[in-house]
Amino acid sequence: MKYNFFKSTILLILGALITKILGMLIKIFIARIIGTKGLGMYMLIFPTFILLINLSNFSLPLALSKLISEDKRNNKKLFFSILPLMIIINIVLMIIVILIAPYIGNNLLHNKDIIISIRCMSLVLPFTSISSICRSYFFGKERILPHVLSNITEDLIRLLIIIIYLPKILPLGLKYTVLFLILINIISEFISTITLLLFIPKNITIKKEDLIPNKNYLKDSLKICIPNTTSKLIGSIGFFLEPIILTKTLLNNNYSLNYITTEYGIISGYVIPLILLPSFITLAISQRLLPSISKDYSNNNIKSIKKKINISILLSLLVGIPTTIILELYPSNLLRLIYHTNKGINYIRILSPFCLLSYIESPLSSVLDSINKSKINLYSMLISTITRTISLIIFSNLGIYSLVISIIINIIITTLYQIKKVRQCLT
Repeated sequence: MKYNFFKSTILLILGALITKILGMLIKIFIARIIGTKGLGMYMLIFPTFILLINLSNFSLPLALSKLISEDKRNNKKLFFSILPLMIIINIVLMIIVILIAPYIGNNLLHNKDIIISIRCMSLVLPFTSISSICRSYFFGKERILPHVLSNITEDLIRLLIIIIYLPKILPLGLKYTVLFLILINIISEFISTITLLLFIPKNITIKKEDLIPNKNYLKDSLKICIPNTTSKLIGSIGFFLEPIILTKTLLNNNYSLNYITTEYGIISGYVIPLILLPSFITLAISQRLLPSISKDYSNNNIKSIKKKINISILLSLLVGIPTTIILELYPSNLLRLIYHTNKGINYIRILSPFCLLSYIESPLSSVLDSINKSKINLYSMLISTITRTISLIIFSNLGIYSLVISIIINIIITTLYQIKKVRQCLT
């Protein structure tokens, strides 16, 4: 068991490293090709995209992975019990997005050029959902290789499309450039799904009774999905409202729309991705913890859970601490090397020490999900989102630094709350 846990964790970290590099290359090429203004426009709708993805998934991939890892159910029937629900959710959401896109673009984000991009997000959602649920099936079976290869393939395809075609789309204008960046997700998610399907055993048989949804399985899934989706929904709504509130409050404080868009693009497009560079390791660790700790918890093996938590936090900090030191000492060098810019140095120096806490947040959240304490993540997200939103308003007279302060408050509250609750649940 220990060998499998550490071996698969290392494989996940290596796979996450490759996808992180590919992801950084994607961000670099996007930033260099479309410029600061284009990046600001893209980042303006990105929170909306994340919100829609979370809604379309409804945490069903998480539920599937957790329930399969417990190895107490018919996994094929479990999969086909969840799939119809996901399809229905996606169809309803697609219709809603198409109808409300003009309101979001005109009244909330104050940019009519992004309406078509928001509408086309609805086309991406089913591809993202199917890819996620297929990936979670393999993950619940603790088959890590398909998960890793599908992620690498997805980012590699996206990178190649951006390098080859984005410069050709740019002369059409930023409106269509941002639209293109949204639509390429259809191709990358489709290729990712095909990659996963190649790992399905050839001798697998699906009977008619396997296709009939099981009500008990669906209930078990919803017990996991509802608190997790609510938590993600709260976080996504906060993320979605962030540029809206920031824009409105700063405009009321006589900051120009160009200033707001540019500085928000710098923080969201340059600073945050650079500071959270080690997050691929914590994400890999948290992904591996979910099925492993779920199995330990179902067997009441608390000692094993505590050991895995300690190792996970140690690994996260071993990467996070050196990264924070480098960011504090050489922010300008890193910005020039990666983005060919020196914008965002002050933001990096302020945020990086606090983001060290965020490196252990993901594993802690995964532990709470694994031990059936998803409601704690919900409460944590609710508290931090409310505080972050209020901070944006209170400190709006400080300009874009109101966003910086709100990010810091969010990190501190969320991480400390989760540390406290994990200790309480395992004592």
